[in-house]
Amino acid sequence: MTQQKLIADDPQQIATPLRQYIERIEKMMEEKAEIQTYITEAFAEAKGQGFDTKAMRAVIKLRALDTATRQEQETILELYSHALGME
Repeated sequence: MTQQKLIADDPQQIATPLRQYIERIEKMMEEKAEIQTYITEAFAEAKGQGFDTKAMRAVIKLRALDTATRQEQETILELYSHALGME
């Protein structure tokens, strides 16, 4: 039976679980927005102390990668930089 058929037969059958999913996702989105505010504030504090936030973001991205992936990206970057005479 398709989802559309279930809705047509008994909309109330899916109303409760659907509402629960929607409300759960909305709550997570609110929490995400709140956390983003804290992150923005932390970057502003770091900038106020003289740190380069663009470099900080790059370091954070690199730290999120596993070692092999990070080394691969660094190798490719070095190769491209060398090929363009940037070293």
